Amino acid sequence: MYVRQLALRDFRSWSAVDLELSPGRTVFVGSNGFGKTNLIEALWYSATLGSHRVASDAPLIRSGAERAVVSTIVVNEGRELAVDLEIVTGRANKARLNRSPVRSPREVIGAVQAVLFAPEDLALVRGEPGERRRYLDDLATLRRPRIAGVRADYDKVLKQRTALLKSATGGRWHRDPGVISTLEVWDQQLVAHGAQLIAARLELITELAPQLVGAYHRLAPASRAAAIGYRSAVPAIGEGTASTVADLETALLEELARRRTAELERGICLVGPHRDDLELRLGDQLAKGFASHGESWSMALSLRLASYELLRSEGTEPVLLLDDVFAELDVARRRALAEVAAAAEQVLITAAVGDDIPDNWDARRIGIDLRDVDGQRTSAMIE
Repeated sequence: MYVRQLALRDFRSWSAVDLELSPGRTVFVGSNGFGKTNLIEALWYSATLGSHRVASDAPLIRSGAERAVVSTIVVNEGRELAVDLEIVTGRANKARLNRSPVRSPREVIGAVQAVLFAPEDLALVRGEPGERRRYLDDLATLRRPRIAGVRADYDKVLKQRTALLKSATGGRWHRDPGVISTLEVWDQQLVAHGAQLIAARLELITELAPQLVGAYHRLAPASRAAAIGYRSAVPAIGEGTASTVADLETALLEELARRRTAELERGICLVGPHRDDLELRLGDQLAKGFASHGESWSMALSLRLASYELLRSEGTEPVLLLDDVFAELDVARRRALAEVAAAAEQVLITAAVGDDIPDNWDARRIGIDLRDVDGQRTSAMIE
């Protein structure tokens, strides 16, 4: 797979750009803050409907504009697919696939397959559990686009259930028996969607684990062995005795019943996949808090390399997006990433200076600059 065309309108620092691309390596070179990462972010958004830098869509719209448009044409085994995404302030986003409107933007997920490496990846090891959950869920969605709907449904139920719990604090649930009956309805929906999401994560971890072990050994052969697992506060899930969707539903329901009083007193939802974590280990220790800086980078890079190899093993040739990552890596890790990139059909790279790119790479180079347009600083290309 490769991206043949990327067009942006009012996306981040870009007022307008139409970029023709081809297989092979393309490097966007420009000073920090000039907008080169915004191009990578737009492509990642086309693949996942999310940014690797911000949690909401609002910052993606250029200052002063009401909407942003990201249009991508990809070629997969000779077949072209056009994906158009419209990000709108205060309204639902819109999407088109091959120029035809779709009911939900989620329907375009899977048209663009990509793996992203970025400086923010260090948060996969050192950051909060939400970073690791997003990594799992984004990859699960790329592999099985239907998971996008499961995630959206779960998030919706979680929001509604949490609102009910908050309204029931202060002893109101003692006085209003309707609270418990309503909560039980939300419990069933939370369990139904939550069990599917956890099942997708567990399946992914099983298939990802050997890829990660191999990737980490290549990067740090003298280090402790790497391993991953699923950490859940629900005993049956954490211990691995619940694995089927039915088993997971039972385990979640039992834990909800056990934590009922605590949830009502605290006004928060204490059970579900939003409370779980991807466990990263080096030897017999958790990577977070114990790994050195170099080990943390090796683990983060291994997670991305494992994602790439897993997608390739399933018949997909994802686009590699490398966002200023070479500048963060030492010689050994640069070499390992360069070896992977050498075999990729298309690699799109950002770099502050050309010296960050391996010397032996034959790559098209596009300069990125900032210009004044109608009193605003706007990104522009210099080739």
